[in-house]
Amino acid sequence: MAPNLDSFFQTVDSNADAFIERLRQAVAIPSISADEARRQDVVKMGMFLKAQLETLGAKMEARPLGKQPGKEHLELPPAVIGRYPAKKQEGKRTILVYGHYDVQPAEKSDGWNTEPFELSVDDKGRMYGRGSTDDKGPVLGWVNVIESHQKAGVDFPVNLLMCFEGMEEYGSEGLDDFIVAECKPGKFFEDADAVCISDNYWLGTEKPCLTYGLRGCSYYSIEISGPGQDLHSGVFGGTAQEPMTDLTRVMGSLVDTNGKIQIPGLYELVAPLTKEEQSLYSNIAFTMDNLYESLGSKTGIFDKKEETLMGRWRYPSLSLHGIEGAFSQPGAKTVIPAKVTGKFSIRTVPDMEPHEVDSLVFSYVKDQFAKLSSKNKLNVFLQHSGKWWVASPNHWNFTAAAKAVEKVWKIKPDLTREGGSIPVTLTFEQATGKNVLLLPMGSSTDAAHSINEKLDRKNYIEGIKLLGAYLHYVAEEPTS
Repeated sequence: MAPNLDSFFQTVDSNADAFIERLRQAVAIPSISADEARRQDVVKMGMFLKAQLETLGAKMEARPLGKQPGKEHLELPPAVIGRYPAKKQEGKRTILVYGHYDVQPAEKSDGWNTEPFELSVDDKGRMYGRGSTDDKGPVLGWVNVIESHQKAGVDFPVNLLMCFEGMEEYGSEGLDDFIVAECKPGKFFEDADAVCISDNYWLGTEKPCLTYGLRGCSYYSIEISGPGQDLHSGVFGGTAQEPMTDLTRVMGSLVDTNGKIQIPGLYELVAPLTKEEQSLYSNIAFTMDNLYESLGSKTGIFDKKEETLMGRWRYPSLSLHGIEGAFSQPGAKTVIPAKVTGKFSIRTVPDMEPHEVDSLVFSYVKDQFAKLSSKNKLNVFLQHSGKWWVASPNHWNFTAAAKAVEKVWKIKPDLTREGGSIPVTLTFEQATGKNVLLLPMGSSTDAAHSINEKLDRKNYIEGIKLLGAYLHYVAEEPTS
């Protein structure tokens, strides 16, 4: 039986201006986690969020996460956790939601058209400001959902657990251990029945989506050294084996022009494409023109939508990112660098286990270097890795969300995966043992992490309705 959400929706609409003002107050706090000088602002944002929820009757805590690794003079921002209603309602499902209250750096001089920490709304309803879509708008969406239920006099359909962090844009330091600890018996998150994260985006601008998969990321360095110091090419060119020459030959052997990874055995680790999964791609609202617009060119590898989406989501990719130690400034400099470090990453997919990928990468790089018969020295190593994640889109958590999307947006959502990584998704899945849903509020044009970040007014207000509707549908959705 579909829930009657009319009074809730009407209350959201009538309070839209107040909800935008709440977002304005949040954007005004420059909670930049990567900037030591702004650490107090990050904490201030966490306390703002905590206070907003406490005013609505939620039971909230600011849990310390300890010192920042490598910067022991700095305290990590707290994990702001809470429960609404304050006392657990027996017989109702418990949904755990996650978001983050820190943001990327931003300065007007970076190229912003408006002040990044002053919410600016244009005549088309585009709300510009750092953090508006990533992730302050979605986080405040949950606050607004609670307030709208209260003002509408509508019974809250679930037990809501909340986990909001202040270091997501700096690697979520300290959070994984905290989540694992709090999911154990007797701890704060132990009774979660499912998890919902709103920290991603629609594939386009017109059609909502539910996201059920993310690629992982393994990031590597290749270090090649030889001379004891940088050399003059006019004096030593032709007499010394050059690290840069070796490095470019090794890096050039990793992937071909069309993106095919040249490391033997890597594709054998990839889960085969099933007919069920293949059927999901044809109806997704995406065109090749969408890709060309994003690229600013027609240099895509594939000509068809389905191949392009699978290349982005369900197959691995290898990208070269840069070289340390080489001259990279404008102009000419005739130096032979003594040591250079090349950087590349592999986006991993099911069923690629990170340690198996590492083994293949190290073996291949060493073999390619050996073929050069160089007197230089090689060191190849992993910088960091995060594993891929995939959930079942047939789980009741997803089917409930799909009904909520159709109720609010009058259209069935696309079921999508993403090429990027949100490591905390896998952490929640493994720690809780429950299904995790990615339920985006913003669209593909929001420019998260970039200049002129924005959240459309329509996406914000309708997104509040969607989050609330999701809670009602998930409260009633059968488990089978």
